[in-house]
Formats: sequence, C-alpha cells, structure tokens
Amino acid sequence: MEFRQIQYFICLFEEGTVTKAARRLNIVQPALSMQISKLEQEVGQRLFERSPQGMLPTATARHMYRLFLPIMRDFSQARDEVLCNDGEIAGHVNIGLIASITEGVLAETMTKFSASHPKVSVTVADGYSATLSDWVAGGQLDAAIINKPRRPLALSVDHIVDEELVLITGTRHAGNLPARLTLGQIASQNLSLVLTTRRHGLRHIIDSFAQHDNVELAPSLEVDSLVTVVKLVEQNQLATILPRIAVHDRLRAGILRAHAIVSPRLIRQVVSVVHPRRPLNPAAAAFMAMLTRQIRLRAQEQAPGANAAPDSPVG
Repeated sequence: MEFRQIQYFICLFEEGTVTKAARRLNIVQPALSMQISKLEQEVGQRLFERSPQGMLPTATARHMYRLFLPIMRDFSQARDEVLCNDGEIAGHVNIGLIASITEGVLAETMTKFSASHPKVSVTVADGYSATLSDWVAGGQLDAAIINKPRRPLALSVDHIVDEELVLITGTRHAGNLPARLTLGQIASQNLSLVLTTRRHGLRHIIDSFAQHDNVELAPSLEVDSLVTVVKLVEQNQLATILPRIAVHDRLRAGILRAHAIVSPRLIRQVVSVVHPRRPLNPAAAAFMAMLTRQIRLRAQEQAPGANAAPDSPVG
C-alpha cells in the first residue's frame, strides 16, 4: 500500500468521479484508475462501484477514508510547516462552526486572518453541533465551535462565552411587546413563532428552559436555516428566539428588535472542541484564537451581562 495510492484514493472518494479526481491531482485518468485497481487488489475488496452518479464508495472505502484522512492531513500540515522557511505561518485550516457563529463573525474574522496570514488557506463547514463534533473526532475537521452539549464528549472542550438568547421581532411587528418578557409571557402572547427544528442545538436549549419552567412553546413554523428564519421575521408578523450574535448587523441597523427574556434567562454555552490526541497546527491555532477573540468581543458588544450564571442548567 503506497502513499500515492492512498492520496489518489482519498481524492477519488471526495470528488466522486475519476474525471474530477484526475483533474484535481493533475494526472491522466488511466493512471488514477490503475492505482485504484492496485489498491483494491491489495485490500482484497472493491472500494468503489460505478453508477450514473459517479464512483460510489463501498463500506470498506468509507472505513478506509475515516482511517487514512487524519494521517494524510497530518502529513500535509507537517509538509507545509517544513517548507515554510521564512518563519511565517503557512498551511491549511479546516474547521466547523454552528450557523449562528457563521452569521455573526466569520466573514470579519476571515478577512482579518487572510490579511495577517496570506500563506494560510481556510476551509469552514457549518452544521449541527453533534455533526461537527463527530467530524472533529473522525479527523475531518481540525476543530469546531459548537453549543456545549448535554452529553460528555471524548474531545478537549474549551469554554468561549455564555450568551443570552433573546426574542427577535421585525421593526414593523404589530405586537406591542415590552423590552423584557418571561418565557411564560411569550407563550401567552399568542405570538406566531418561527423556531429551528428539534434537531438544532438552539432548539434543544430553548426547549430545555421551557420544560424547566413548565412552559409550552408552539411554533407556527420550524426551519433550521437561520438565514431563512431571519428573513421570515423581517418580512412577516413573526418572532423568533436567537442569540444576538446571529443578527448583530440587523439589530445595529435597526432592521430587527431584540426583547430580553428573563426569569429564566436563556443562556447557551459556546465552546470549542479539538481532538485530544491531535493538537492544532500553528495555522489552525492562530485562526481559532482570532475567531475566539471575535466571538467574545461581539458578545460583549451585544450583551454585557452574557457571562452571568444561568437561572437553570442547560448542560
């Protein structure tokens, strides 16, 4: 089993077709097909099945991908560091973010980071907290920023910030809502709510506090896309519950209004996770440090009291 064969295998797995993989590797297609055939002979099993959709990986291929991807990523990172002789940080960063953080600070952070570290490339994936945690554990991501889950993780977890969730309405919302409401008042106002689905980390937090306070929230709409949730609130007589960071620019521009939720205050804990046996390379460590600073600064701007202890545990 040669290093080159594993490199070709991973590329074909990710691209899905021989044509795309060969183009990415800058080799001719027969050379790629020959190396994959040799690898299959050594493994003793087929790795891909041809279909109209492309090369579909078998169960063996998926298992091999999970095993070899972290090794190849470590090799690439080590190579980048060795070849960077001028002391400047170089390499690739591959991280995951929950959508509310992506909306709030990602663009600003990437702009600043690219200006400071031009030799570093950055890939960012967004998704649910559980999915991102699994990707960090499996080596697909260097690190991720997620909502702290209830269950313990087999990852290194660092606290970033405690952040309040607030009721968000459009500026043209017809309801005469006070600046501060309890969860019970929100439920009794007959508001048309749009919330994320129960698969979403934010919904887990909201439901946890509602159950603790014996409040039933019955959303009219359930949508996981925060971009869509915000547009629905802007354009209709709807309200939602989100962290301020997710709508920072719209609050500042006066497009949306935030109403504090009290008794209990809804607090989410934002954390970063990395694999305990795979320390971050210098590029990833620098990016995560900058991103963490931006999140904390934004949280301070939006909610100076966000770091206070929650009224009831979320986990």
